[in-house]
Order: sequence, then C-alpha cells, then structure tokens
Amino acid sequence: MGVIAHGARIGTCPELARPRNGTLGFAGGVRFRRVRRLGTFLLQAFAVSAVLVAIAEIGDKTQLLAIVLAARYRTPWPIIAGIFAATLANHGLAATAGYLVAGLLDGQAFRIAVAMGFIVMAGWALIPDKENDVPAAASSAGVFLATLVAFFLVEIGDKTQIATTALAARFHDIAFVTAGATLGMMLANVPAVFLGERVTQIVPLKHVRIGAALVLLALGVWALADALSR
Repeated sequence: MGVIAHGARIGTCPELARPRNGTLGFAGGVRFRRVRRLGTFLLQAFAVSAVLVAIAEIGDKTQLLAIVLAARYRTPWPIIAGIFAATLANHGLAATAGYLVAGLLDGQAFRIAVAMGFIVMAGWALIPDKENDVPAAASSAGVFLATLVAFFLVEIGDKTQIATTALAARFHDIAFVTAGATLGMMLANVPAVFLGERVTQIVPLKHVRIGAALVLLALGVWALADALSR
C-alpha cells in the first residue's frame, strides 16, 4: 500500500514523474535555470568590466605611459606583453581585494558604499591626467620588464584599478571581473602603442572623459537602486 500511495503521489506531479522537454525533471530544470542565470550574471560582470575600464582608460596616465614607452623603445610587442602581464597582476589583486572585502562586509550599508564609490569615480573621471604624472621606465632593463614594472606601479591607486575593486565587490567575482578589466585595458592601450598620440586625437578626450563619467554614474545609480531595493 505504501508503494502504491507513493506512486500515486508521484503520478499527481508530472514534472517529478518524468523529464520535461529533455530536462532531468523539475529539479534538473531548476538547476539548469540557476546555472543559466549564474552564467548570464558572470557574462554581465565580464562585459561591464571590459567596457567601463576601456572607456575610463582612454586619456588616463597609464595610456599616456603606453604612448611614452612606445616612443622610447619602438618595439610594440614586448610593450604589449608587459602591459598585459602588469594589468593581469594589478587588476587581479584589485579584484581579489574587492571580492574579499565584499565577503567580509556584505550588507546593505556596504552595497550603498560601493554604489557611492562609483558615483565619486564619475566625478574623478572628469579630471584629466597629464604626461608629467608618468614616471620614466628604467631603460637599462629589458623592454618587457621596464613596461611591466612601470605599468604596474603607475596603475596602483589609479581610477581603473579602483573601479576594478568596486566591480569585484559589486559582482562578487574575481575571475570574470579581472578578465573583463584586462580586456578593457588592452583595448585602450594596444592602439596607443601602435598609433602613439594619434589615438588620443581620434576622439576628443573631453568627450571620452564625459562618456566614462556617465558610465560610472549609471553604474553607481544602478548599484544604489539595487542596494536600496533589498
């Protein structure tokens, strides 16, 4: 009787009794939807990081450094490799810091603080950097090592690094935020290495700074609305 009753209960719920649309039943469908939502969220973290960092990097002192290094050494590929390695290390550390802080201070107050950080960075993005903010790389070292060291040091405390920290705290992810931020840095700096100062003349830097400020502001407002709704 117990077996019959158990079977009857299953029969009243077709989604539990048999797979639907090729999924592994109701539980399998739920897991699939959760995985799909997670994948969408991580891709969003990657895309937002890439776009935001790429826009914020244009006209930034690290892009000016890329132009200076390209003019000094005239060997683009070691410079690009050095920029990539420095960015991966620097922004990986920044994303890790953001992830850990978010884990320790998770709560509405912290989420509001992160959102306000994006809004503050929107104002920061409007302030232009100058070439005299860029230190000279040691020419006695190899081009790759000189680029790696100079780029890593100049990026410390820069708005793109701080943006990466805030993004990792916002999305609570290290890998996808680091990958997106690194892609954004390369999208902005590889053309600077090959084109030099011409890359800053393609689009007026004033307009780029305004665009970066608007993106940061929009992200801050979005994060603030999300924090207040919880």
